[in-house]
Amino acid sequence: MIRIAVVEDDDSFRKDITGYLSEYAKAHGEAFRVSLFHDGREIANGYAKGYDIILMDIEMKNLNGMEAAEAIRKVDRDVIIIFITHSPQYAIRGYAVEALDYILKPIAYYPFSKKLERAIDRIGHRQSSSIKVNLGKGKVRVIDLRDLYYIEVNEHTLVYHTKGGDVSVSGKLKDVENELAGKYFFRCNKCYLVNLEHVSSIENDNAVVGRDVLQISRSKKKPLMDALNNYVNEVGG
Repeated sequence: MIRIAVVEDDDSFRKDITGYLSEYAKAHGEAFRVSLFHDGREIANGYAKGYDIILMDIEMKNLNGMEAAEAIRKVDRDVIIIFITHSPQYAIRGYAVEALDYILKPIAYYPFSKKLERAIDRIGHRQSSSIKVNLGKGKVRVIDLRDLYYIEVNEHTLVYHTKGGDVSVSGKLKDVENELAGKYFFRCNKCYLVNLEHVSSIENDNAVVGRDVLQISRSKKKPLMDALNNYVNEVGG
């Protein structure tokens, strides 16, 4: 079941959104659990992780959608945010809160359904897989690929850089690269295997991955840019 929050202060638009969600669920065999909020303050105050997608109006009186999204991002980096607005000029700021997309009012079903489909595809990718890391002495650590920023090799030691901290084990980066083939990971130089989901920018000859800046080999820069474009097209829709 996909958990969706609808944050909209206009009764008419809120009715349209819930109606379209119901129509999409029936047409695509999805199951949604929908929670309604009448203002950004309602969802932002005391926010706790519990939603997969937030459909958020930007222009609201008490706390606008951008401010609410900023508050939500402080405690939840994973929830997918899609803004709803009369004007795309407001939605352009969405990159600051890692919004996936925006929907223009008045809302029509077809573009709404395509944006929703994109969000659902992103959820499917995030939830698709994990990797088992052998810690030795019979111990195994399972790492969700959503939480894995990149893997670094230092001589014969692999360091898995994750949201929960670093995990160090013995191994070869080539073996992990083969295991993660087809999982949106890219070898940007001999030391780093990066998760394309967490590459936020390319700056000169470096990739920004999470909070770290990793060097890109000269021969790998164009292939990395191509891999990022393919990732956006395949996962982003």
